[in-house]
Amino acid sequence: MASSLNPAYAYTVVYVKDVAKSIAFYSKAFGYAVRRIDESHRWGELESGQTTIAFTPKHQHETDDLTGKVQKPSSGDERQPVEVCFHYPDVDAAYKRAVENGAVAVSAPEQKEWGQKVGYVRDPDGIVVRMGSYVNEPKQG
Repeated sequence: MASSLNPAYAYTVVYVKDVAKSIAFYSKAFGYAVRRIDESHRWGELESGQTTIAFTPKHQHETDDLTGKVQKPSSGDERQPVEVCFHYPDVDAAYKRAVENGAVAVSAPEQKEWGQKVGYVRDPDGIVVRMGSYVNEPKQG
């Protein structure tokens, strides 16, 4: 008998200062289509294949009171405790587009010893975004 507790990864929520600006930035800088943004600008989603990238304000009653406040790094030497990673067939072109559209350059794409090409930028909220190739292409099927 199959278990009814077989989870599917649904979405990642990114806590940001301004949902509408973050949705526009990720759409332009990384090439994602906007799925939706609500009229209150307290929730937005991007199309990203089988999972959704969602954005919501850093501080709101629903989450602050239930699960605690989102903490921001206290200095430039610290970073968010999350990294958003995107796969691109052409990492150099993706990195260039991201920087041209407002991403802060962190590390230009370079070939890693394990066979992956990786570059890093920061979004307007300081979240690190990794753009890379797959080490091994995923199996279709």
